[in-house]
Amino acid sequence: MHVRTLTGGLAAACLMSLALTGGQAAAAPHTANARAAARVVTYDAGGAAEFRSAVDRGAAIWNASVDAVALRPAASGQRADIRVLADNGWPRALPTTLGRGTVYIGRQAVDEGYDTVRISAHELGHILGLPDRKPGPCSSLMSGSSAGTACTNPYPNAAEKAEVEGNFGGALADRAPAARAEAIVD
Repeated sequence: MHVRTLTGGLAAACLMSLALTGGQAAAAPHTANARAAARVVTYDAGGAAEFRSAVDRGAAIWNASVDAVALRPAASGQRADIRVLADNGWPRALPTTLGRGTVYIGRQAVDEGYDTVRISAHELGHILGLPDRKPGPCSSLMSGSSAGTACTNPYPNAAEKAEVEGNFGGALADRAPAARAEAIVD
């Protein structure tokens, strides 16, 4: 008797849940909340000239690597959190606060043979709160130029991903980096 009552109650609860969700099964809470809770940071690559696709690829790499922040192109007329510009100098980032600043994709490094997608992902990493980690191996995105021109790895390693997650309220939500106004030159 108790089993029949329990089973009937569970069935009623399932039907009620389906009715409330319009007949659609609800997604697992962790997956649905992780992406829904991401802080959206917009970028404008309109001034990135020939590096625009590398910037978009660098942003896509970060989007696939972390859940707490999502890099999205700014809508037309929208003021972007990150401006990306091309110039003839060395690549650098000028973060103003976490998730805001200016990135320069410098042609000097490209002319020396550094990979444009790695440069882009690295400089966006600075805006996401990561410091340079020099010298460092190619497996560390934030090792930047110290990994050499043969290194084309544009992907953050596990520690770099975890740090960005923490910076934007992920697993390590209690810590945020201090804003830095100085240029981070790579």
